[in-house]
Amino acid sequence: MQLQSIEPYEQDRRAQMLARVSRLPAKVRREKPALEGRLTRIVGLTIEAVGCQASVGSRCQIVTPSGDVAEAEVVGFEEGRHYLMPLDSLRGIEPGARVVPMDHDEGVAVGPGLLGRVIDGAGRPLDDHGPVFAVDRTPLEGRRLNPLKRKPITEIFDVGIRAVNALLTVGRGQRLGLFAGSGVGKSTLLGLMTRYSEADVVVVGLIGERGREVQEFIDHILGEAGLKRAVVVATPADSPPLMRLHGALRATAIAEYFRGQGKNVLLLMDSLTRFAQAQREIALSIGEMPVSRGFPPSVFAKLPQLVERAGNDQGSGSLTAIYTILVEGDDLEDPVADASRAILDGHIVLSRSLAETGLYPAIDLEKSVSRLMTQVASKTQVEGARKVRAISALYEQNRDLISVGAYTEGSDPRIDLAVAANATIRQFIQQGLDEQVTFATSEEELTAFVDMVGRFEEGQVEQQAR
Repeated sequence: MQLQSIEPYEQDRRAQMLARVSRLPAKVRREKPALEGRLTRIVGLTIEAVGCQASVGSRCQIVTPSGDVAEAEVVGFEEGRHYLMPLDSLRGIEPGARVVPMDHDEGVAVGPGLLGRVIDGAGRPLDDHGPVFAVDRTPLEGRRLNPLKRKPITEIFDVGIRAVNALLTVGRGQRLGLFAGSGVGKSTLLGLMTRYSEADVVVVGLIGERGREVQEFIDHILGEAGLKRAVVVATPADSPPLMRLHGALRATAIAEYFRGQGKNVLLLMDSLTRFAQAQREIALSIGEMPVSRGFPPSVFAKLPQLVERAGNDQGSGSLTAIYTILVEGDDLEDPVADASRAILDGHIVLSRSLAETGLYPAIDLEKSVSRLMTQVASKTQVEGARKVRAISALYEQNRDLISVGAYTEGSDPRIDLAVAANATIRQFIQQGLDEQVTFATSEEELTAFVDMVGRFEEGQVEQQAR
């Protein structure tokens, strides 16, 4: 890939900034000189400083007389004290260290040079491919989209997974939640979507997961072919909470950039729960009170601020996002899970009991829903999916009776149909790790299943008539 020259772009950008500043009133243009402060206290993750002049969100360097330097971000202030959270290790930091405000952060470095790279929450490369070349910058926190200027979701997004394509159809620009407990296969399902979806660019945010899983995801799940069109932002569990938070924000900012370039972008974030937990650690450290199972109010304010950045804008690009939500103890009423369902456009639930029977992906059709399927799929497909879900739900409701032999065939024609179709439904959902199923194939197989059900029902009618 041939990189563009950065120098002309930088000159043009500086000229535009000077022009904007020149139009501001003189009293606004004048900036007070940055005042250094002094570190007075470190308790847990919270750094307290006095005497410095810095706004919330700005960066500071903590410099000790021995030369140790750490970077931190201002997250709050009270009565002359500033509260900061570290972006790096605080090892070696001494009492009385200087707290030096840094120049204004110009945002997230973005550009085509990010494709195929693995970076951390600060944009530093984690792979061995040298520095990351970027030609543009975008705000870490993003820009709020006018809800009236969002392009409607009318096109189907092919994720390459039969059960999702046919029964939980996703639209371009939709935001979905993938709800699952630990070890149920959510990361593997994300890997299938990364490799087999129709996206032009895939941005993967590995937030707060085990460090071992980062390498495994890249080598075994994503693969060399998948990495070529992907950007991976990894902030493992041992990263400071602020770095984990920035990892999710940076991944979203990169996805926004490629959407602005007219690309069909897929953002996969594993996991939204770890993002919420990072915000909880920060909020509790600076004194915010918990309100729901240990989660403070700022967590439930941060979730929609992150999720609402995905979706479509008025441009030609799209940003489809899938967030994993870790449900501890398989509790779907967990505060983060409950809040996430309310702000997402649908959810896919992976069942541990189904996974234990060997079904993969272990999608619980009863508890899963795509709220936009009726807008993007045909009426025939919607009706077929409804029939499959109804049959599957009926079988699950009577599973215990069927398993112990308490149900007698012929007692209820509907249950007879559910028993006869159960093996076919499992086969329909089942998909190998190296198998790609396009949307067209998924629709054809769904039609064939519905036809089979129709023939079975006709046979029941004829048998009753005799």
